[in-house]
Amino acid sequence: MMGNAPGWGSGDRGREFRGTGSALSIAKEAYPGSLAAPGGERYDPAGSVLDPTPGAVPDPAPEPTPLEPPPPMTPFVPFEMERWQSTYEHRVRFNLSESGVHPLSTRELLAMAGEEGETVAGELWDLRHGYGQSNGSDLLRERIAALYSQADPDSVLVTVGGAEANFVTLWRLLEEGRDWAAILPTYMQIPGMVRNLGGTLHPVHLREEEGWQPDPDDVGKAFEAGARALLITNPGNPTGIRLDPERRTAIAAHAERHGAWIVADEVYSGAEADGVTTPSFHGTASRVVVTQSLSKAYGLPGLRVGWAMSTPEMAADLWARTDYTTITPSTLSDRLAAVALEPTVREQILARTRGIIAANRERMAEWVAEQDDRFSYHPPDAGAIAFLRYHGDTPSAEVAERLRVEESVLVVPGSQFGVEGTLRVGFGPPRDELDAGLERVAALFDRLDPVGVA
Repeated sequence: MMGNAPGWGSGDRGREFRGTGSALSIAKEAYPGSLAAPGGERYDPAGSVLDPTPGAVPDPAPEPTPLEPPPPMTPFVPFEMERWQSTYEHRVRFNLSESGVHPLSTRELLAMAGEEGETVAGELWDLRHGYGQSNGSDLLRERIAALYSQADPDSVLVTVGGAEANFVTLWRLLEEGRDWAAILPTYMQIPGMVRNLGGTLHPVHLREEEGWQPDPDDVGKAFEAGARALLITNPGNPTGIRLDPERRTAIAAHAERHGAWIVADEVYSGAEADGVTTPSFHGTASRVVVTQSLSKAYGLPGLRVGWAMSTPEMAADLWARTDYTTITPSTLSDRLAAVALEPTVREQILARTRGIIAANRERMAEWVAEQDDRFSYHPPDAGAIAFLRYHGDTPSAEVAERLRVEESVLVVPGSQFGVEGTLRVGFGPPRDELDAGLERVAALFDRLDPVGVA
């Protein structure tokens, strides 16, 4: 664009109008007819002077409409696990609080992509860090849609991590009602947001004695009690357990019967130890939003790329809400995410993830067996997490704090999931770090007496 010639500039993601004259005249040129005023008034495009049409009588100024008083604010509910991790994960020697595997480097990712990786590596030096396509590039959305049965790229919204996908989904579904059901324990972002926004949470508890499986009839009862949406994480967090197929079918049927939404956080799909991908909730009922990200199964949490998959109409509704949050994913992250989801690259990434999980899952089982019945747990189906129940009376937050302070090891206390007497221990780090971290966990428990009092 040369000089001051009128036209569209590059600012504001291609929507900056460059014209001559005053701000009002510029707006008049940019948006014809948008500045009409009551009473026949109009704006002079040459100088923005209010110029009543001859003979017109301006309407009297309307009385101001009193605003509705805002609803009372509820006390803020912190996201305890994220506060714990964000505060300390880079301040300890051994971080066993994460549920994903050791992350990939950019070099490793592009090496997996072969010729495409070489091309992208060259592109990165000249990549302009402008605003990208704000719902995700066409290529990235096409590759995400290909992961689901009968899915369309227009049904995909790319977000800044799975957390944003969950957040804008909650925001949209609050229009359906403020009653939510959640299968607990779970990743506590959406339950916390429901409470923060004045909603009501209907808990549906997993049954530890049944291998951390829910009773679908409890879901039906929550819908009967008024819940308009169900949050489920499958495979689970913090348990790592997959939902039984028949229970999944029954839950979808309950949602369909009540016209309720299912919000399925499937971030651990692809991170299964046995290599069998967990079936998606997508397509099981007419009202489903699936959220995912590259953080856990792909070992790329730093890209901060997630997505929501639903219908084109719902994807558009969610997209409108990201205008208030992050606006657009990172251009660089979008490009690298598209590389990661190219089918042959994706296959290599998931093979790496599953290899790490299978090997370290076996090591975790050996370590638990070495602890003389100190711990019990259900071996996870997916994710690099072991949800350990320890035998003692020390509160889990105290155990976790002592591990952090005395042993420089970070784990997640079960109290942050609402399950006391447990710890979530991540086994995704490199093997030498995992072994050293577990050794320090054992050392702390050696200092606790049989009833858990130091």
